[in-house]
Order: sequence, then C-alpha cells, then structure tokens
Amino acid sequence: MTRRPSKTITIKTVAELAGVSPMSVSNVLNNRHKVRESTRQAVMDAVKTLNYSLNPAAKSLAGSGMTRIGLMYRNIENAFLSSILIGSLETTNRMGAQLLLQPLEVGDAGEVAAGIQTLISNGANAILIAPPYCEIANSHGLTKDAPVPIVALSPGDDLTDEYCIRIDDFAAARDMTRYLISLGHKDIGFIRGAGHHLISRTRRDGYIAALQEAGIALRPELIADGDMSFESGLDAAQTLLSLAPRPTAIFASNDDVAAAVTSLAHRQGLDVPHDLSVAGFDDTPIAVKIWPALTTVRHPGARIASEAATLGIMLARGGDAPAKSATHLDYMLAVRESTAPPRRSGSH
Repeated sequence: MTRRPSKTITIKTVAELAGVSPMSVSNVLNNRHKVRESTRQAVMDAVKTLNYSLNPAAKSLAGSGMTRIGLMYRNIENAFLSSILIGSLETTNRMGAQLLLQPLEVGDAGEVAAGIQTLISNGANAILIAPPYCEIANSHGLTKDAPVPIVALSPGDDLTDEYCIRIDDFAAARDMTRYLISLGHKDIGFIRGAGHHLISRTRRDGYIAALQEAGIALRPELIADGDMSFESGLDAAQTLLSLAPRPTAIFASNDDVAAAVTSLAHRQGLDVPHDLSVAGFDDTPIAVKIWPALTTVRHPGARIASEAATLGIMLARGGDAPAKSATHLDYMLAVRESTAPPRRSGSH
C-alpha cells in the first residue's frame, strides 16, 4: 500500500527503506554518480512507496544555474564561528553565489551525515564544514565519496584526502608558549580545548614542544581541560590557581577561556599581568574588550572562510581541481597588556 506524503519523509527515510546509504539515495535522485542498477531500483521502489519527492524549493534552485555553497556550523554565538560566517557571506555575495546554512544541534556523525544530505538535496554544489564537524566527517568517511566538493574550515590538523584551509595550530601554540618563556615564565599553565576538537591535541603538543626545547620540565598538573566556553575557563582557572606553586602564566586554547581566567584572577586579587600573565587564541573581539587587553594568537577566521568559499565556488563551477591537501594561512601573535615578566621570577 502506498503511503501518503509526510513532512517527516527525508532522504534518510528513503535510504532506510531501500537498505542503502543516504549518499546513494542522493546520487540516484540527482543522477550525479553511476550506481548499480539494483541500488537504483531499490531507491526508486522506496521513493514510490513513500511518495517521496525533492523539496520544491530545491528543485527550483537546481534549475536556476545559481552556484550554491552550503555551510555547516553550530553555535554561531562563538566569535570565531561568527567570523567564519561573515567570511563565507562576503565571498559568496562577491562571487555571485548563494550561501545555504545548515545549523547542527548535536553534531555527532549521524547528524553531520544528515546535514550533508540535506544541503545536497537543497541544491548545494559544494559544502564548507566548520570545526569540529569537518573532523568528525573526515574520521567517519562521510566526505570520501561525496557527490559535491567539501572543504574543511580550520580543522585542528591536516585531514587525510581532504581540502582544508587552516593555520598551523601546533606552530602557533608553540610560538605563544615560546613568547611566555622569553618573558621569564617557567610555570606555565595550559587549558586545552574540548576533547572532540583536534586542537585539543595539536595546541597542547605545541605548548609541550616549546617547554621541551627550553629545557623546562613538564608539570602534567599544569594542563587543565576546558570546552572552549567561558564557564569551563572559570573551572580550569580555579584548578590551576589552586596549585602550589601556582603558574605565573596561563595560556588558554581560545579567548573566551582566557577571559574567564582573567576574570577569576581579578576576583582572587591577582594583578594581571604581574602576578599572572594570561594569553589566549583566536583574537576575537573579546580580546580587546576585557581589561587588560589580551595577548593572543590572531587566527584569521574570516579569511579562512573566504579562501574556502572561493575554492568551493571554483570547484562547483568546474574549475581545475587541485590535489586534496591542506592550505596553511599565516597567523601572528597579538601582544597586548595581559602578559609581562613574572613579578618575582622563580617564586610565587
């Protein structure tokens, strides 16, 4: 018996009934890839049973000749992700393309896969994926056979067989730690990013590498966990500032966490930077809104997104495809008032 159309019928629903992957369903419906006749027949039987059809708006877009670039992201309240949105919008507008947004709620592999399919169904000719979802997509093989080009925005490390636009997070973290060491700091705390971000490893490794090359013994207790939020920064700072001896400097994996460290230091009566130097990562607007202004790594989020959107548009329009590899953009240290030599070198 034929089912009536339902608003809840999706490509995923068709795939489950046909016993194939959502990517296979998309390939059949859009005639993008050669597929086995048995797969095509299974998909078309499921389509008939479900009375499924592509979104009318997507059909209209597909025939319009407009280049459409999808952007997958979550938590645009994060200043770095806001810069990615701005860079993507400015570039697609300038190049006469349309930006399709696909927000994520949970961001696990299943939702990322469904988001890719939704964007393709809605006519996306290329897709940009923000971190950590680009990393999740790569590790689960979701981009390997995608019918449209996919570009990873600012992953924490190079991704295998993937277009990536990023900075060298390891080198940037190493350089910031080197700078703190050059001021005379030896007890330097580090607050990692969330565990599902690759930067949790690469930025930590850069921090450790700088300590090792300076001959400074690593104190494992000086590495605290965070999740890139202000609230997690308060918890991590409380842990680090409770140590004996406490650190004379703390380097956080993003500016929101660094701002939380500065806030807690003020509450505890510590002078920033003379009792405690604080450094962050990203150079988002909060870096110059707090007091003292934050020393941080300038991470060019808008430019990363612009370069990625340009590549996606070029590939979508049939330009010569470069080899899939990572493109590293320049970063720099923005040195401001939150860092200085320790008040009493070697003592707390």
